[in-house]
Formats: sequence, structure tokens, C-alpha cells
Amino acid sequence: MKRMNAAGKLLPEVNADPEHLLDGIRVFALDMDGTVYLGEKWIDGAVDFLRHIEESGRRFYFLTNNSSKAPASYVKKLTGMGFPVEQDRIVTSGQAAAWYLKVHFPGKRVYLLGNPDLRKEFEEEGILLSDADPEVVVTGFDTTLTYAKLCRVCDLVRAGLPYIATHPDLNCPVEGGFIPDLGAIQALIRTSAFRDPDRIIGKPNRDICDYLMARIGGNISPGSVAMVGDRLYTDIAAGVHAGMTSILVLSGEASLEDAEASSFTPDLIFDSVQNIR
Repeated sequence: MKRMNAAGKLLPEVNADPEHLLDGIRVFALDMDGTVYLGEKWIDGAVDFLRHIEESGRRFYFLTNNSSKAPASYVKKLTGMGFPVEQDRIVTSGQAAAWYLKVHFPGKRVYLLGNPDLRKEFEEEGILLSDADPEVVVTGFDTTLTYAKLCRVCDLVRAGLPYIATHPDLNCPVEGGFIPDLGAIQALIRTSAFRDPDRIIGKPNRDICDYLMARIGGNISPGSVAMVGDRLYTDIAAGVHAGMTSILVLSGEASLEDAEASSFTPDLIFDSVQNIR
């Protein structure tokens, strides 16, 4: 049965690639939870899919909006699940935000709302952090948030400093449900300081994709990079915005009914990554 989405576009048939789009893919940018694993358990066939990518001479990167964890944390998790990966295969919105600052605000003092991991990451990238006299505000997913930190960031945003957020997610999935993510923190800041971020780096925005392309290097075009994920409004939207080949998997959040209701049209749809060949 042919399915149309809210944009009036025809959705691709599930588990089919009649135009052989996969033949032109050189790099896979993979969301994590809901795409290759659920919690602490691999999605069926995900490890075989990752090995198939490598055996075919292609590359994969894990692309996550979560800025509360350092890449080393994901390496430890994946290794503990039986699939060791190099740290350079992990791309986070925190890394992309540091890259954006170095390009657009070089040498500026930054007030960072974020976990110790993110602070360390910024310092290692040469970002000048200042709680007392900042020139730019950056908000990340801060699970160490205190009321004093919240008051300080609202004061700085209210004062009109450039305001950047690592990603827009409202909730972060955890075992047993969800916890408030950066988007929820931004909503509180908006209510008090009457401003949204001037720039949001993570998916669905293309800054994180631009950073990924810089990491990939070489003569790889965006169209030969597949953005693979289970969320239409972040993963698929990011792929569309960046001109990448977007692949929706139905192993996590989104259903076919969600795809019909969305204005973002994936290039391909599969039940899960194990069907991508």
C-alpha cells in the first residue's frame, strides 16, 4: 500500500531500495539508542550490520545529541556490550558545539552550563571557560544542574550575551522512562529570560552535520553519507537539512503512522538496521 506523508510526498516502501541508493553510501552516521541498541541490549542484527559496513570498506560514526557524556563513556558502554570501537567513531553535540565556538567565537570566554565531562572536553579543545566574566553562553545537558547555576545562566542570557545550545531534545530516554533533557532546561530559561538560543547545534540542525563532514574529510559528499535514526524530527530532519541520504528505522521511537504525519520524508525506511544491505 502506498503511503503519503504530511508534506504530500510518497513514502518509500519498507525494507526496499529500488533505486539502489545504498550502493552510493560511503559513510553511515548512526543514532544510538533505538537505532543500534535499546538500553543495554543490541537490536537484533545490529552488530552484524556494523561488521558488514567495515567489511565492505565503508565507515560508520555514532552521532548523538547527548552532551552530558564524553565520547569515552560511549566507548566504554559499547565495549562492555561486546563491540569495541575507537573513540574517533563517536560524534557528540558537545564536540560539535566546541568546534562551532572555535570557528565563530575564537578566543571568546564562555560560560558553560554542563556536566564535568563537557567542561573537560571544552577545556581540552582550548575553549576558555569563565564563570565570572564570560562573553558567550553555552548550555548543555547538565545533570549536575543547581538552582545557583540556573540563576546565573538566566542572568547572562537576559543580559543579551550570545546564547548557544548543544541540542534541543526535551527528554532523554533512560531505563524505565525519561528524564528532562536540555530542551526542558531551555524552556525554563526562556520563561525567565525571554530568549531562545541564538543557535542550536545538534540534530535536527545542520551544524552537527557540518562538523561530522569535517571529521570525515576527504572527497565524501553529503549525499554519500547516510543519516540513520529512529526519530523523524531529529535524525531524519537533520539528514534532510544537510543533504544527506536519510534512513528511518522502525526499531525505536517512530512508527509508519508517525512517518505519515511528519513533513520530513526519509529516502529509505527499514524495520531495523539488520535489514539495511
